[in-house]
Amino acid sequence: MTDDMWDWHDANGFTRIVNVSGTMTGLGASVTGAAAREATAAAMGRFVKMHELQAKASGVIARLTGGEAGLVTASASAGISLSVAGCITGLDAARAEALPCAPGPKAGVVVQAGHLCHYGAAIDTAIALAGGVTRPIGTATLCADHQLAAALDETVAAALYVVSHHVVHYGQVPFDRFVEIAHSKGVPVIVDAASEYDLTGFIAKGADLAIYSGHKFLSGPTSGIVAGRRDLVRAAYLQNIGIGRGMKVGKESIAGVIAAMESWMVRDAGAIRERERAALALWIEEVEGLPGIRAEIVPDPTQNPLERLEVNIDAAAAGASAARFAAAFAEQDPVVIVRDHEVELGYFQLDPCNLLPGQAELVAEALKQVLSNGHALADGPEADPRNAGVNGYLTWLATE
Repeated sequence: MTDDMWDWHDANGFTRIVNVSGTMTGLGASVTGAAAREATAAAMGRFVKMHELQAKASGVIARLTGGEAGLVTASASAGISLSVAGCITGLDAARAEALPCAPGPKAGVVVQAGHLCHYGAAIDTAIALAGGVTRPIGTATLCADHQLAAALDETVAAALYVVSHHVVHYGQVPFDRFVEIAHSKGVPVIVDAASEYDLTGFIAKGADLAIYSGHKFLSGPTSGIVAGRRDLVRAAYLQNIGIGRGMKVGKESIAGVIAAMESWMVRDAGAIRERERAALALWIEEVEGLPGIRAEIVPDPTQNPLERLEVNIDAAAAGASAARFAAAFAEQDPVVIVRDHEVELGYFQLDPCNLLPGQAELVAEALKQVLSNGHALADGPEADPRNAGVNGYLTWLATE
């Protein structure tokens, strides 16, 4: 890695970071691609009719996803709220202005209990911001077809399906069946697929609206993408006269994500996978033979075309717990942020998708240094992903 890699961090007093946790919002999600940066900068110095810019984005989104139309939002979370609101109001401007306080009698949003996850905020908050009423079905670990069918009555505006590593991965109604049951009752299906590579499959299988992040795998500026049925996309866009005003997306983000989508459609996916696999191979070789350490390459739980290195820790043999090791990586300079959301199960993961040139080797050095030193680390603080999200906000500016 070149010495100037950290110039920006050092000049601003920011922590030097190597991200092997994935496309996490708390770290800025991803590094924006060159084309998106150029398009963002170009738009910032000009005026544009926003409806025209969104119409251009709609055409690109349609090509990218196979949907009839699309729009760019401030974030994927905003996309959920606007999509729910659109399903509640349709193209009725007066009803859109009445949200969230007066959604009317048809405001229910059916969600499997196992899909009511927390992605930095609770997913039912995004529903409530639109005036929607969350209708959980089943239990956290089991949802049956009849429970979904029974919930889809005349008061339901939409059914929400969540695709994420945060949700329960067994006992849930599978997507194809979820769509079949919802459509048999005349209820549109919204899919939250914020962190997914699959930009066409959900719409091809019947999703009425699909929501993606524009700044995670797509490597665009902070944004969300809503794609799907033209009437529902138009209804979601209408919400900018009401609740969407506080979620508005700027010209620069729309222009940047258009460029990011165009780049995505011509990327060399094979070369990207080769670089990621080379990093995994380097890392697994580096930890081989270390006491109490067992590393294996594992697939993504939502079938994204990527693998991660899972490092399983035998605390007695390694000298420290997985949570302590995860915290120790974050004490390095530069800090190495590992994927630690399941450390209580005795492992952490390393995700290679956000590596910059030279960082795979830096991570390899940190792996050897930290994992070989467990007994000296044992008494230090442990990673606490369960509380870390809120603690970051509670401690922000708490001291001079």
